[in-house]
Amino acid sequence: MATWRCTKCGACCYLDPDERPDLDEYLSPDQLEVYLSMVGEDGWCVNFDRTTRECRIYPDRPRFCRVQADVFQELYGIYASELNDFAIDCCRQQIEDMYGEQSLEMIRFNREVGP
Repeated sequence: MATWRCTKCGACCYLDPDERPDLDEYLSPDQLEVYLSMVGEDGWCVNFDRTTRECRIYPDRPRFCRVQADVFQELYGIYASELNDFAIDCCRQQIEDMYGEQSLEMIRFNREVGP
């Protein structure tokens, strides 16, 4: 069975709101304001270091940036029992959109997560 893990590809750190038109459906007005304040001119999170692939505010990152059962249930209606498969599908889709289906990032993710 595949098990989700973060591979630090950064695909989820591409925050361009044009790519995520439904933000207001799951973020509160305050959360949306924080989200939009994090979007850099190039669409990437201003806190994501693309060289090291690390979040500069990781311990203090907003709730909506956390892959945790309680967050995903609250924001997206995804129950803990569904989180693993949901997170894998989301990552694969985001990696494909950002880097391509045959990218090194996708190969690395699939190797880490499993079939």
